Amino acid sequence: MKTLLVLCVVCTLVVLSVSGTAEQKLKNCNDVRAAYSSKGFNVNDVPNKGINGAPLKVCPQGFSCCTVEMEEKLSQQSHSDMKAPVSRLSSNLQSTFKQKHEHFDKFFRELLKNAEVSLHSMFVRTYGMMYVQNAELFKNFFVSLTRYYVSGSAAVNLDSMLSEFWAELLERMFRLVNVQYEFSDAYMECVSRHTEQLQPFGDVPRKLRIQLTRAFVAARTFVRGLALIPEVVNKVSTVSASPSCVRAVMKMMYCPYCSGQVALKPCQNYCLNVMRGCLANQADLDTEWNNFLDAMLSLDERLEGPFNFESVMDPIDVKISDAIMNMQENSMQVSQKVFQGCGQPKPSAAFRSKRSLKETGFTGRFHPYSPDARPTTAAGTSLDRLTSDVKKKLKHAKKFWSTLPETVCVGERIASGDECWNGTAKSRYESVVIGNGLANQVSNPDVVVDITKPDIVIRSQIAALKEMTSWLKAAHSGNDISVENDEDGSGEESGSGCDSGSCDTDIYFSTPPNPGNPRINQVVDKSSGRISTQGSMALALCGVVLALLAPHLR
Repeated sequence: MKTLLVLCVVCTLVVLSVSGTAEQKLKNCNDVRAAYSSKGFNVNDVPNKGINGAPLKVCPQGFSCCTVEMEEKLSQQSHSDMKAPVSRLSSNLQSTFKQKHEHFDKFFRELLKNAEVSLHSMFVRTYGMMYVQNAELFKNFFVSLTRYYVSGSAAVNLDSMLSEFWAELLERMFRLVNVQYEFSDAYMECVSRHTEQLQPFGDVPRKLRIQLTRAFVAARTFVRGLALIPEVVNKVSTVSASPSCVRAVMKMMYCPYCSGQVALKPCQNYCLNVMRGCLANQADLDTEWNNFLDAMLSLDERLEGPFNFESVMDPIDVKISDAIMNMQENSMQVSQKVFQGCGQPKPSAAFRSKRSLKETGFTGRFHPYSPDARPTTAAGTSLDRLTSDVKKKLKHAKKFWSTLPETVCVGERIASGDECWNGTAKSRYESVVIGNGLANQVSNPDVVVDITKPDIVIRSQIAALKEMTSWLKAAHSGNDISVENDEDGSGEESGSGCDSGSCDTDIYFSTPPNPGNPRINQVVDKSSGRISTQGSMALALCGVVLALLAPHLR
């Protein structure tokens, strides 16, 4: 009887103890109600007293201040809470490179426009009506360069365009220096076919072709690379969290509410495992992302050095003028070679009639070129400053995807030490932190991840990065392989431009062993961006005037 009485007393004390603990938990629901309502939820969802938590699907069961309805709402909230820091980091990255893309694109386009304006201004003062009457040739030249920059080899075969430009320029100048003759279209076609063999413009066309090809391929590929970064970030940001990820985040962030510990933060390693599970697919971007950024950095160095777009476009008017001077000074040798190869032209009946010099369309005007008249640099900056700045941003963006978990699990979002939420209680987190990427999630203790189903959007962006990397590496060598819907092979590296049988059989235009190359002073002063050529240009123009007047002097 005494033994039975003792057992009854013990049972009563146990019940009272449990009841006292429950009462203590019930009091903590007031804190939960305040925290819950601060999230924008209805405070009436929270029970006034702790209730049986057996129906809960995510949080620990037992006495709880949570209901199943609260779990569902807190799951939605946890999805937003997890997405917020990732979205903020992604948006910052997206905004940064969208701005860099706009700066570079605007800079290159303005350099093209300024080069055209500068050439027009210089040639009007230098060549007068002789240039004005042929200005559309140079205008079309810049239109084609712009089209190539915008659309690449799919729109303009740069090598062919340059060959056609020099051939057309030769045709017009050849008519001018031989105005006393009549030339049929067939005769001029003969002249054009042998532009490269004649080399009337010296070595300028060959050097300019190499410089333009390298600079344009590098510039447009680099700009496309900058444009790809915000595109990739934007598409990856559309990837939704899996249901298992949402449950894991909810358990990590809000299950402490159910036990009344609203201020309890998750352990850092616990947070890392949850976020690495949730962002496993994104982390798989990292390898190709880093390869792409390395290729961008390498091409950036090319833009700063041998493939500098600014250093090619800035003096292009002077380079073309040098070529024209070369043709003028060498016009007699060029004409003799043409007459030998294409036949002696007929004298012009119209020219034999008396005409004034004014009627020939060339006034002989010459004005010294002033470098101060050059348009200001595009966007008030320089390519060196742009490349230097973007280089820092590209380096900073490396490992962006694989370090997202570490970036999220910091500061106020986690608790350091052992006084933290480990998923079940306020205690130390014992599990090992797993690695990044989908394959490593097979052993994730906190998030169930199906490693057999990689995200389709992520995989497509990995493919896009890999393709762009191959384009960047080709551009680093001066090649454009980013041709689409191009059936004529215009994306191949520029060749000699001599692809017909006549190049091998024609013997009329062979270069003599010691050709008399005209003297051209091409000393470029980068401080002024100009070369000193006025004297030789004036001499050349005098030669043209004498050629025009020769028939009248007989």
